[in-house]
Amino acid sequence: MADKKVKVEKKIVATAGIYDILRRPVISEKAAKVSESNGVVFEIAPAATKSDVMRAMQAIYSIKPIKVNVVITKGKVKTRGKSTGTQRSIKKVYVTLPKDAKLDLSVSK
Repeated sequence: MADKKVKVEKKIVATAGIYDILRRPVISEKAAKVSESNGVVFEIAPAATKSDVMRAMQAIYSIKPIKVNVVITKGKVKTRGKSTGTQRSIKKVYVTLPKDAKLDLSVSK
């Protein structure tokens, strides 16, 4: 008789580096539309990867995301008179949450 192997989930402990991955939630019309289908949008650190984001979501919010999509928005070139400048590039992540998970990041006063 062979013994069944039991999977043991490792608990992810929040460390100082975890809080540097998710910088801030993005509040926009598109983010509101994503939240209707049980998703959230965050601005993340430029060096962060999908697996880093998944670990951070599990450690900070105790939610295991279903899907993580990373988008890099390049900064626009702006001209004001004779001078030109560039806006900063932003790395965002669209996280799809499970149906039973609820994460409310809206600003309410």
